Amino acid sequence: MSEFTTIPNHVKFKAKKLFGEVGRIIDGSIAYIDLEGGGPVEQHTHEHDHLFIVTQGAAKILLGDEEIVLKKDEAFLVKGSIPHATWNISDGETVMIGISVKQEK
Repeated sequence: MSEFTTIPNHVKFKAKKLFGEVGRIIDGSIAYIDLEGGGPVEQHTHEHDHLFIVTQGAAKILLGDEEIVLKKDEAFLVKGSIPHATWNISDGETVMIGISVKQEK
């Protein structure tokens, strides 16, 4: 993951690249995940991918037998063909943006 940097010709402005080209955006949503919340209970698959961005708290992404932890200001692209689910692992509410992405062929 990149670090926050000051962009040339900007003042009191720091940015961090979260992702590059990932495919065609289908839709986007924001989720407020309560303490110990998440889901779905059973991991699932589908045709599109998810680009998850955590803006508050921390989330655990179950990705088959693997676990990925995303903290505030981090992003991860989940391949929809791999069984997955997301869970809040912070001490409070986690806020996460989810962008559904169709891979271009």
